[in-house]
Amino acid sequence: MATKNKNLFALFEDRFPADRNSTLLRTMDGDVYSYADAMDESARFARCLSDMGLQRGDRVTVQVEKSPAAIWLYFACLRGGFIFHPLNTDYQLDELVYFVSNAEPAIIVCDPSKESLFRELVKDKHCEIITLDADGQGQLCEATQETAPDFQTRGCKVDETAVLLYSSGTTGLPKGAMLTHGNLAANTDALVKTWGFTQDDCLLHALPVYHAHGLFVGIGCVLLSGSSMVFLPRFNRDDVIAALPDCSVMMGVPTFYSRLLTDRRFNTKLCGGMRLFISGSAPLLPETFAEFHRRCGHEILERYGMTETSMNASNPLDGERRPGSVGRALPGITLRVVDDDDKELPAGEIGHLQVKGPNVFPGYWRMRKKSAEEFAEDGFFRTGDEAEIDDDGYVSIVGRAKDMIISGGLNVYPREIESVLDSMAGVAESAVIGAPHPDFGEGVIAVVVASHNQALSGSALIAQLRPHMATFKLPKRVYVIDNLPRNSMGKVQKSVLREQYASSFEVG
Repeated sequence: MATKNKNLFALFEDRFPADRNSTLLRTMDGDVYSYADAMDESARFARCLSDMGLQRGDRVTVQVEKSPAAIWLYFACLRGGFIFHPLNTDYQLDELVYFVSNAEPAIIVCDPSKESLFRELVKDKHCEIITLDADGQGQLCEATQETAPDFQTRGCKVDETAVLLYSSGTTGLPKGAMLTHGNLAANTDALVKTWGFTQDDCLLHALPVYHAHGLFVGIGCVLLSGSSMVFLPRFNRDDVIAALPDCSVMMGVPTFYSRLLTDRRFNTKLCGGMRLFISGSAPLLPETFAEFHRRCGHEILERYGMTETSMNASNPLDGERRPGSVGRALPGITLRVVDDDDKELPAGEIGHLQVKGPNVFPGYWRMRKKSAEEFAEDGFFRTGDEAEIDDDGYVSIVGRAKDMIISGGLNVYPREIESVLDSMAGVAESAVIGAPHPDFGEGVIAVVVASHNQALSGSALIAQLRPHMATFKLPKRVYVIDNLPRNSMGKVQKSVLREQYASSFEVG
């Protein structure tokens, strides 16, 4: 995508339909927004932020509900050269403290219900707080009402940071991945071509927009192809079923598809206008793949990505989509499997998966040493996933970084939960694992040892955890045992626990 102006939004603009009054976004309430609306509203937002004193490279921390206005805000940050820093709407106080102190935003945009909380967090810092609610109303929109849409999109260098995305670390310390305008542009362009997006497509968008999947992959593909989307506030089975006949592409996590399969209305006729279902963010069970094909005639296309790289691999649009595989490396991207010394292994052997390409981030925010450690000497990024690549180039992920759990498409790092549990009265130690879950893919389980023979209640422990972390991280089961299993070196054997509690969520 050669261009003098490397600003991601400018690249989107180059691909917009010639008729800017073409529909970009439709809501279930019947509201319709055109590409012209997106241009005007994002210009107003960008002008407003600039008038508040924001400079290029300043961070804009955002914790708001999904709405068209939230998307205009994202566009505005791209256009102004501000660094967009989205946060899961479920994050609680203890989590927000670190994000705000580490990112050091110049402005925080939050739901009105969180305004006082954020004001307390930044009371000794130079940071503005402004509100935006689920209906797209609030102080930010009020400030833009009288603002003219006269903002000129700024040029950006290809390596200029566009977005800061945090993921919890395996040691409990969140890491901010710096994704550049160039990273996102190259990756989105590869996806549009790989998945065959055109202006005739309509994406069913039911994903959250604080996550790379919904924000960069979903909305990015729409903008770079000049297509449209039906914009749902969240996944609701009835709303999705109502919207499917008007759409041609759907992106989702495996949980979306397993829930659709529980509804008798989901069938071939309902999907008559659909050309593609895409799944990611968590492994898709082969059983779900097979049942989905039986019910509606479509094979789900599974792909593979991560926060630091966006998308790396995809099953083909035309060709064999293999259940249990995430397909081949995307155009311009190289994937390899190596041993502990970074030496590439032969096809079919399991090892550490590494990636190299224009999609790979340059490093973690304010973690220069950690960033360097994550790259091999020849520039390949260590994904932390265990995988094998067969003779045809198809990649199968067989394990994940450390003991990370993916529940409902969201990453859960056990150490973060364990540190809170271990600090509670009556808890001697804990181990957090994931177990197969029929709806979420994996469910979080806490295995706890009581101190001094104290009586512990699982429900009480969960209640104590609730104020400290997002709901999706909370254990769905708590088991109290006498001792955690350990190896000869004293390390907790989580593999033993996973095997012991593997059937915790089985039905019947």
